[in-house]
Amino acid sequence: MSLDPTTAPLGRAGDPDLPIVDAVVIGAMEEEVRPFLAPAAQAGADVGAGHARARLVALGDTRVLLVRSGIGLVNAASATVHALTTVRPRAVVSTGSAGGLAAVVRVGDVIVGDDYTYGFADATAFGYVRGQVPGMPVSYPADADLLGLARAGVLGDGTLRVGQMLSGDSFVTAANVTEVREAFPSALSTDMESTAIAQVCHSFGVPFLSVRGVSDLCGPAAGEDFHLGVDEAASRAAAVVRAVVGA
Repeated sequence: MSLDPTTAPLGRAGDPDLPIVDAVVIGAMEEEVRPFLAPAAQAGADVGAGHARARLVALGDTRVLLVRSGIGLVNAASATVHALTTVRPRAVVSTGSAGGLAAVVRVGDVIVGDDYTYGFADATAFGYVRGQVPGMPVSYPADADLLGLARAGVLGDGTLRVGQMLSGDSFVTAANVTEVREAFPSALSTDMESTAIAQVCHSFGVPFLSVRGVSDLCGPAAGEDFHLGVDEAASRAAAVVRAVVGA
């Protein structure tokens, strides 16, 4: 069966008629998916899907649908749904950059999420937990097997840290960092896509993991450390992602 995403039949996620790939790897920006193109033995056509772009790549014997979703929760969720109705992956992995939130995090570290929630979702007035979307779980755990593979990944510079990731369409700045840290004391990082992708994967029963390189720090500490380019932060994350997907 052809693995060309342009000819794959559409249907529900997990449809046995969809072509199988080893993983769907999703980055928000071109800089975040580029590290997977240079080592690719083969790369299919760059195909548009709404705001997103997708192409099939071969990393050795590993077949990956590489998706550039665009920035933000809605772009990430819609790109994930499209991917899951185009191919049948064994896993979905979010990759790219993030802001370091916890005091122990440094620029250049790579964060592997073991739990994902929304940093700015607040329906506590109606009895929900902070970060919880009404009617959905409080948070979304990472797939245990993928998490184990990430822990075993080799990282050149920086530190590999495992913990909670937050996502939202608002930046964490000096004005709100204290409140966010108090609400989520275990959170290591914040980005604009991971939890939306995790929610879609939860809904469709697909294993998920997010791996992010820290490009800058949130809050007052942001001016106390150098900023790492998105391309370099994404490259560090990609090295771990490749270990996770077996590439």
